[in-house]
Amino acid sequence: MEVQLRVRDAKSNKPLAEIKGFKPTSTIRDIKLWYHQLNPKLDINRISFKAEQRGKTLKDDQTLLNAGVSFNGELFFKDLGPQVGWTTVFLTEYAGPLVVYLLFYIRPSCIYGPAAANQAYSRVVNIAAGCWTFHYGKRLFETIFIHRFSNATMPIMNIFKNSIYYWGFAAFVAYFNNHPLYTLPKFGDRQIYGGLALFVFAELGNFSVHLALRNLRPAGSRVRKIPYPTLNPFTWLFKFTSCPNYTYEVMAWVGFSVMTQSLPAAIFTLAGFYQMAVWAQGKHRNYLAEFRNYPKIRTPILPFLL
Repeated sequence: MEVQLRVRDAKSNKPLAEIKGFKPTSTIRDIKLWYHQLNPKLDINRISFKAEQRGKTLKDDQTLLNAGVSFNGELFFKDLGPQVGWTTVFLTEYAGPLVVYLLFYIRPSCIYGPAAANQAYSRVVNIAAGCWTFHYGKRLFETIFIHRFSNATMPIMNIFKNSIYYWGFAAFVAYFNNHPLYTLPKFGDRQIYGGLALFVFAELGNFSVHLALRNLRPAGSRVRKIPYPTLNPFTWLFKFTSCPNYTYEVMAWVGFSVMTQSLPAAIFTLAGFYQMAVWAQGKHRNYLAEFRNYPKIRTPILPFLL
């Protein structure tokens, strides 16, 4: 049985087209391809549809039947605006903080004045620069070789918003950590190496979870599965949280903040925790909605708490 639909503009409610020849099992991706052929100048990545004018954007793999679209119903079109690839966004986000921080570290005279060029760094400042470089180097590596994105693009404005956040915090943290008047941690080597140990542990955990998530999705697919712990002990946190990669990420920056005894680093950690908690709660809700057998014991980001 064929479905007949009217396409309306999500903002103005103006009728745009009529859809014929599709079946209830046709996907939103099929509708997008049809609409793109109707409007070839419109990039397919800018096309989105909703079942209700103020509803949520429908996923590409949803069928018309699963989306709740009736046989003589309506779909609402929204232009997502100019798009940019996820890989491009991530590379820009993560290369920026690496360059910015190292500029403060390698060329202090450009920031603090000529006198800073002859001042030797303390050991913790060198370690902090190494940790920062390792973290963002790892992120760049993961973006190119590990991550498999479910969506090809995101709105181009995100590259500016995200870069302001990452680049700005990099400058904020680097300015104080590499400052000639930087004060050493109160508890000396115990604090430095204790924080460093936590940072390294969490970075290994974060990388392990990213590998486990990568192996859940075959290359080129949009398959979603419930992530479970593997033989790697770092992934056992999946028993208690939906997003242990975020848990480890926060843990790493807590270690960095303790190691450097840096207020800007602590502020960066709190800001990151807030944002990752929001993302984790969204992903947790999606897991619960999509999988009936999703483990109830799991919380979004902090085991048993949040």
